[in-house]
Amino acid sequence: MTDKFDKTPADEPPKDSAAVKVAAHPEQIKAIPVRHWGRWISGVVVVALLVLLVYSFSQGDVNWGTVGDYIFDDRIVTGAWHTLLISVLSMLIGLVLGVVFAVMRLSKNPVTGAVAWLYIWFFRGTPVFVQLLLWFNLALIFPVLNLGFYKDEMVDVMTPFMVALLGLGLNEGAYMAEIVRAGIQSVDEGQTEASHALGMSSSKTMRRIVLPQAMRVIVPPTGNEFINLLKTSSLVSAVQYTELLRAAQNIGSTSFAVMEMLLVASVWYLALTSVFTVGQYYVERYYARGSLRELPLTPWQKIKKNLSFRSSPRGV
Repeated sequence: MTDKFDKTPADEPPKDSAAVKVAAHPEQIKAIPVRHWGRWISGVVVVALLVLLVYSFSQGDVNWGTVGDYIFDDRIVTGAWHTLLISVLSMLIGLVLGVVFAVMRLSKNPVTGAVAWLYIWFFRGTPVFVQLLLWFNLALIFPVLNLGFYKDEMVDVMTPFMVALLGLGLNEGAYMAEIVRAGIQSVDEGQTEASHALGMSSSKTMRRIVLPQAMRVIVPPTGNEFINLLKTSSLVSAVQYTELLRAAQNIGSTSFAVMEMLLVASVWYLALTSVFTVGQYYVERYYARGSLRELPLTPWQKIKKNLSFRSSPRGV
């Protein structure tokens, strides 16, 4: 006797039915991206404003041929080199002073902490232009520099280069001290305690343990400070140091192409800051290796990824 619940082969659906084919080979889902009309409208508005800006400058009374003629003039190139030199040297002084005064301010010694605080307070609280003028006119207070082993007239010691170096370097040191202090404080105190437990001295712990970990926090604002210093270096033209801006002003005053020479200086500043911006990106990427699971794509990698995405067929 056959059980009523038993199924015969006739009751089973055929294996080649449409339902089996759909289950085995489901239809591919076609994802339709959401259209962001606001992005397109804002993009068109920005492009239109840029075109209007370029058109306005093209219609202005600017001799663009003069800009092209002087862009690589020997005096301009020398001025750009002086700008780069004074910026790099001032940044090196600022880095050294920043590390020293940051450690002094974090020290448990009240004297060193107070001295570091006063240094930071003064140089952050007064404009860098005023500081440059103070160094430039230092001979009014101290006509002769007498160090015991060295004696000379102050006007001969305080050359335009020395004034620019001291003015920019000491001012930068105050800002770098705060940046370095923030980086040091971002490192967990357990790292220091573990180092001391292993018998490492405080100075060695700072050099080998704390500062390398703090670099991830220190590098980004330091890069911004250097780029800002490149532009701030234009102030040293007021103390007779012939950097990029002063070289452009000297040429403009004799050739009566004042606006054209200012545009030349602007092109050089943009070129210098762009180069160091790219360098800052790769330095930040280097020090981010230990804190990120996956490093961000480089600009070239982003371009390759976008090109490969556009060249691939849709839906693949």
